[in-house]
Amino acid sequence: MQNVSLPISDDVIKSLHIGDPVQLSGTMITGRDAAHKWMVETFIKQTRQPEGDDQDVYDAIKLILAGGAIYHCGPVVTGLDTKDYKFAAAGPTTSTREEIYQADVMRHFGMRAVVGKGGMGANTLAACGEMPAVYLHAIGGAAALIARTVVNVKGVHKMDFGVPEAMWVIEVENFPAVVTMDSHGNSLHADIDTSSKAVLDRLVSA
Repeated sequence: MQNVSLPISDDVIKSLHIGDPVQLSGTMITGRDAAHKWMVETFIKQTRQPEGDDQDVYDAIKLILAGGAIYHCGPVVTGLDTKDYKFAAAGPTTSTREEIYQADVMRHFGMRAVVGKGGMGANTLAACGEMPAVYLHAIGGAAALIARTVVNVKGVHKMDFGVPEAMWVIEVENFPAVVTMDSHGNSLHADIDTSSKAVLDRLVSA
């Protein structure tokens, strides 16, 4: 198990390979479909004009995402009325939904890690090699366990997206994950797809 602090240095990223277990500690941001769409349309491709608090949120998150991580997560949050926020559940969301956005977001913000479940595709893998960066597979079905690693909810942006889609700024300690896409062009997900297809082809032709 390798302990990894956020933000993550290039040397640490390059030392990681698929299959390596890690524990993340530091500050990261949650973001799902609405957040990625907003980042790309408003500030990367600029197909819509910033409005409301858009610029302030952008200025705040870019400091955290530089060298940092985004977590594909729609948390269950208590304390919404009092703003004494606590994560009751923090399981990963399926990451493939963000494939159309992720590489652009990684490059724009200088990110070093994407955390989610299920892996991502060729565009994200290419960005991992360029940045450098890694994709970290979190444990599906362990939402309550992962929530225990969230030691502080430091704030939230874009609550108008709704609680699961908002961008929660969280401090984590010993957040468990496994490197399944690395900066060296390797993807455990692609390897499994290839080996599974080979088995299927043998079964079909038998």
